[in-house]
Amino acid sequence: MPMTTSADTVTIRPAGPSDGAALDRLAALDSSMPLRGDILVAESDGRVAAALSLRTGRVVSDPFLPTADLVALLRARADRLRVPRAARIATWAGRRRRALTV
Repeated sequence: MPMTTSADTVTIRPAGPSDGAALDRLAALDSSMPLRGDILVAESDGRVAAALSLRTGRVVSDPFLPTADLVALLRARADRLRVPRAARIATWAGRRRRALTV
């Protein structure tokens, strides 16, 4: 089971214009073409360690870091973004009603 310490910080966020160099670096390390379009990045302790294309689902990551958990988080977040907001609210409301009646 992976251990998490208070020093471990992970952020999943949309890539911005300032992430271009980090995304190019990841692609080069991963021997892949750079990702294009809408991209999610996973930062570990302030450094972009993995990225996922929202259009294609393709991932690039730093092969010198343990990134399997980061990629799983990216995929989970991408799946969540694909679910329409109304469906997320309905699901939350249903769970809340069940919790209140139990």
